[in-house]
Amino acid sequence: MNDLLNSVLDAHGGLDRWSSVRTLTARLTIDGPFWEMRGFKDAFLKETLEIDLHRQHAVFTPWLEPGQSLIYTPDRVVLRTADGGTVADLSEPRPSYAGYDPYSPWTALQVGYFLGYAMWNYLTTPYLFTLPGVRTREIEPCEEDGATWRRLHVTFPDTIATHTREQVFHFSEDSLLRRLDYNVDVNAGVPVAHYTDEYRTFGGLAFPTRRLVHPRNVDGTPNRGLPGPGGSAIAIDIHDITIS
Repeated sequence: MNDLLNSVLDAHGGLDRWSSVRTLTARLTIDGPFWEMRGFKDAFLKETLEIDLHRQHAVFTPWLEPGQSLIYTPDRVVLRTADGGTVADLSEPRPSYAGYDPYSPWTALQVGYFLGYAMWNYLTTPYLFTLPGVRTREIEPCEEDGATWRRLHVTFPDTIATHTREQVFHFSEDSLLRRLDYNVDVNAGVPVAHYTDEYRTFGGLAFPTRRLVHPRNVDGTPNRGLPGPGGSAIAIDIHDITIS
């Protein structure tokens, strides 16, 4: 591992602590105009999310209606009732976005796939960088709002569902994640500047509890002109995390 990755892991709780965790359960609020564009205004305001740290598996409860849950894996998303009955499912979800533009409506299962892989990636960072097949290298730093942020270029293998194969993560002087840049392959490749803030520690691990996702301009700056919180397209607030 490179020096930057080592310091980042230490700042977020340490590799040994991350490796010992099996599951994370987060209470969160999801907001922003992006969801209305997909056809789901106010559908995801309050959720409980449980993820498995060592495999891509996530469960959202409730999902759209009380008594329903959404189970995500990279190969299948399933909408289930409280007694385990299947309401709907979608196998091989990734190809289902082919031909879509940034304004195309999505089904509930497509939204579930998107949020499932995205939140799994967010909540496992930076432990995610140590998984098999993930390659990291430090690139030149950048200046933003008068601060110098070190940057980690990360290349993900095909075995990990994520926004896009190559992404750039920005870290402040304390080695905490402050921004990540990527293109959203399932949303017609839209470039994004995603900011993280308001760190809290749960079970010895440090997590940003505020995330604001902005479209990224050609010059790399965020577009803060949308009607969501802080001018964002998507806002995610984490209220609590339980670790086991």
